[in-house]
Amino acid sequence: MVKIRQVDVTMLDKPKTQRAAQRQLSPRAQARLKQERQFRRMVGKLSDPASVFEIRLDQDEKPLTVRQRLLRAADEQGKDIVVRKSEKGWLIGLATPERRSRRGRRKAGATPSGG
Repeated sequence: MVKIRQVDVTMLDKPKTQRAAQRQLSPRAQARLKQERQFRRMVGKLSDPASVFEIRLDQDEKPLTVRQRLLRAADEQGKDIVVRKSEKGWLIGLATPERRSRRGRRKAGATPSGG
């Protein structure tokens, strides 16, 4: 059951003067931010199709999460990248017509092949 009581109007009109102290990030959150900065720097270094990087994963890293973070970092910088599996992690390079995936729906302007 809710409780209702009448209060002074100043409680509504007057904004709070105190701000809550900013919480410190956990060690995992700090490590995640550091990793995201590394990904942004690496994606920034992708300047031509010949530049390719390999990301090796730790035991505690989830491969699909790392892949999503890589794609998000590239999207923030407006770069189109491809991410492929390697023996120890992921290979990252700029997207070219040969490297693009042929899966999924075709673009609206593409003509269907075959009969």
